[in-house]
Amino acid sequence: MLNAAAHEAVVVRQRQREARRWQFLMIFIVLIACSILFDIATGPSLLPVSDVVHALFQPGTAEPMTKTIVYEMRLPIALMALVVGAALGLGGVQMQTLLDNPLASPFTLGLAAAAGFGAALALVTSSSFGIVSLLAIPAGAFIFSMLAASLLFGLALMRRINSQTIILAGIALLFLFQSLLSLLQFISSPELNQQIVFWLFGSLMRTTWDSLLITAVVTLVCAVLLYRDAWKLTCLRLGEARALSLGVNINRLRIKTLVLVALMTSTAISFVGVIGFVGLVAPHIGRMLIGEDQRYLIPLSALCGALLLSVSSVISKSIIPGALFPIGIVTAIIGVPFFIWLILGRGRRHA
Repeated sequence: MLNAAAHEAVVVRQRQREARRWQFLMIFIVLIACSILFDIATGPSLLPVSDVVHALFQPGTAEPMTKTIVYEMRLPIALMALVVGAALGLGGVQMQTLLDNPLASPFTLGLAAAAGFGAALALVTSSSFGIVSLLAIPAGAFIFSMLAASLLFGLALMRRINSQTIILAGIALLFLFQSLLSLLQFISSPELNQQIVFWLFGSLMRTTWDSLLITAVVTLVCAVLLYRDAWKLTCLRLGEARALSLGVNINRLRIKTLVLVALMTSTAISFVGVIGFVGLVAPHIGRMLIGEDQRYLIPLSALCGALLLSVSSVISKSIIPGALFPIGIVTAIIGVPFFIWLILGRGRRHA
């Protein structure tokens, strides 16, 4: 009887825990819905939220000017904030899972720095040889980001290479591409240097429906493929030895996940520039709320990243009325205090 009662109590607690996790997912969905409305409403010409809701759900009866602002100018930018935030949050949580390191993210492993160098090199090339910069910038960012990821893939395939070595290699790539980027800025003209710096700050203003569609499709496909390995990734968080005993092919899982994360984050960064801290902060928020179960952590990390970047977009347009503040600066301002609090919290727990 005691064993049956204890078993029933465990089942009840598990159901309560899963119900609480679903509640967090629903709360973040509601917050994202509110944030996207405010994101569309804010800007150089403020719109009432009621007018935004009317234009979105009853476009046929909306005012032509409001409809133009909403659909042609602000809606793609607001949606791109959600998609890019989700991609960075999802990429960050899988980097931390694979490498078992809370500091791992596409930014700290050098992918963002490689994308920044690729974009800067494309700007310099386009100014010298007349290449269309609108196509060259995202292409250069994507190519060099994937190049950095390929170097990490090669290390992951080598024997006797552990996760700590991959992290150190990523930090080395970060400094390498930042140094190359500084060299480009040093030899560039002041006008070109200003364009490079603006892109490195991160901006959603260049978003088009085409770039949004490409980023959304790539992010969705990669997210679905990652979610299919939720059980294996959860096992990996228990330790490599235990994952192996449960039949998980760690090397295959590591390579597959790295490829998907690199493809997803490189695509996002190539269109919006370097945006830091989202991929670092969002996974930690998800873990604090629901734990390590990847069935819930994967979608919640994506939702956390989407909400964080959407709120940052609203703040970037509200700091100076009528002006657009670089969103990468806003995410850093939000992310650094949280990151310091996280480090101090971990230090107190291990003391």
